[in-house]
Amino acid sequence: MKIALFVTCVNDTLFPDTGKAVVALLERLGHRVAFPPAQTCCGQMHLNTGYPGEAVKLVEAFTGAFEDCDAVVAPSGSCAAMVREWHARLAARSGRERLAERAAALAPRVHELSELLVDVLGVTDVGASFPHRVAYHPTCHSLRMLKLGDKPLRLLREVRGLDLVDLPDAAECCGFGGTFALKNADVSAAMCADKVAAVKSTGAEVLCAADNSCLMHIGGALGRQRSGVRVAHLAEILASTS
Repeated sequence: MKIALFVTCVNDTLFPDTGKAVVALLERLGHRVAFPPAQTCCGQMHLNTGYPGEAVKLVEAFTGAFEDCDAVVAPSGSCAAMVREWHARLAARSGRERLAERAAALAPRVHELSELLVDVLGVTDVGASFPHRVAYHPTCHSLRMLKLGDKPLRLLREVRGLDLVDLPDAAECCGFGGTFALKNADVSAAMCADKVAAVKSTGAEVLCAADNSCLMHIGGALGRQRSGVRVAHLAEILASTS
């Protein structure tokens, strides 16, 4: 199986260790991971801020970069959801019928990391070790659009030494929402404050999620409060062996 990594803009720019963790994890499981150098952005930011025409150009770039792969893995629920839910639709709305067909054919092969591991590769025990008390935050796109369910939790429960604790009101949004946090800063900050209070109530050492964008938002608030709680992407925990 030819697995390709779609690292995403946020990870490539701000959290490169997450992309490295995905590769290390999959290679440990015996898979080779390709990195198509032509990949760019999925277009989510453009669509969310009212630029569907510009987003279609990125749909074309993404499709061209990945359509010859058997599977594409993205360490981001929001970006995987953008590709699966919007790429073909955007192309069709712009009159690009052939692009819409190509995007629709590719979409089912694009997976968030836990989907790839559990549904495609059929594994929950990835040989990880992470001796820490961990809470898991299900990000909005992974919960509501991808419908990951308990896949990340099933993976975390198999990690050696990991103490997984329940996060109160876990399904509540953290308030990031991409450009929402910029356009509605006060509301976003209030939502984040609620999420941080819930995280702190668990006594967790580490907050885990499938999206670094949300972890960046929550982690910033946790850091400003000097809570002692750090954040870690799911891929980084699953890649850990110490």
